[in-house]
Amino acid sequence: MVTMSDVAREAGVSVMTVSNVLNERLPVGAPTRARVLAAVEALGYEVNLTARHLRAGRTDTVALIVPSFHDYFGEVADQIAPLVEAHGRHLVLERTSASAQHEMEAVSVARLQLYDGVLLSVAGLDPEQLSRVRTSKPIVLLGERDVPDHFDHVRLANEEGARLATAHMIERGSRRILALGCTLDRTHMMTSDRRVGWEVAHRDAGLPVDDRYVVPIATYSSETARSTLLDVIASGLPFDGIFAATDVIALGAVAALASRGLRVPDDVQLAGFDNLEVSSFVPPGITSVDPNHRGVAQHAVGLLHRRMAGGDGPAEHVVAPVSLVVRGSTRGGR
Repeated sequence: MVTMSDVAREAGVSVMTVSNVLNERLPVGAPTRARVLAAVEALGYEVNLTARHLRAGRTDTVALIVPSFHDYFGEVADQIAPLVEAHGRHLVLERTSASAQHEMEAVSVARLQLYDGVLLSVAGLDPEQLSRVRTSKPIVLLGERDVPDHFDHVRLANEEGARLATAHMIERGSRRILALGCTLDRTHMMTSDRRVGWEVAHRDAGLPVDDRYVVPIATYSSETARSTLLDVIASGLPFDGIFAATDVIALGAVAALASRGLRVPDDVQLAGFDNLEVSSFVPPGITSVDPNHRGVAQHAVGLLHRRMAGGDGPAEHVVAPVSLVVRGSTRGGR
């Protein structure tokens, strides 16, 4: 392997001069600089960027650590990457599969040395476990769990989004709306918060809240949603609307309804959450809560960049606003 000493010998200069040229620490005369760069080219010397960054106390990388690379997380990553790059850093992705152990490993002292900062989507760790994390680098948390107050945190307006979607279907005639993929269990905060929004919309409209219409699913996949909804249909529970906790669940619902000859939105209105790109292409187009992917990315990267630049002050807890995108799966949409 070619060393800096080899370059110095080829160029007829000292190792210190080669170092000064490559690291741009001190001014070096143009002829000497040209000889050094020519020697670098001739010998094929490669600068050890990792070592340089470690000496400088920075790596020029930011980690985005998420449960998976699919659906919502993929779209958020697409928004985050250019914002990180605009600050002269590279984005590195890690997947935890929503495992508390993997999330804890990702923010261990040793792993944090690889990055200038971390954006961690919390899915497995609870507040007590998070309180044990000792941060040697800035961390901004994403996700729908409660977190210790000292962490910067960006989350979605889950309750408001579910309320918007459910109220929209109520206004357009639905009276028995399933909360598919939601739960009464508060340990699942995202789906529980979305169930609360479904409930608030019913109460605001003066409609009864019947827990039989809260239908959890075992895994958040379209296939599981499809089979779960088929079981509901077979049970004979009457419904004329579905609020799906995610668009992935809504896609499974579309398949289940079609297989039983139920028309969307004539027989059953349907709304999802996440406004995934695919939702606009699946006939008749799925009405969905837009979680403001760009806003989430801007808040998260802005907070992280401020901390990496040495900013102090109390942690910020941001709830990103949401909106409803109306398409053909609800009456009046197109």
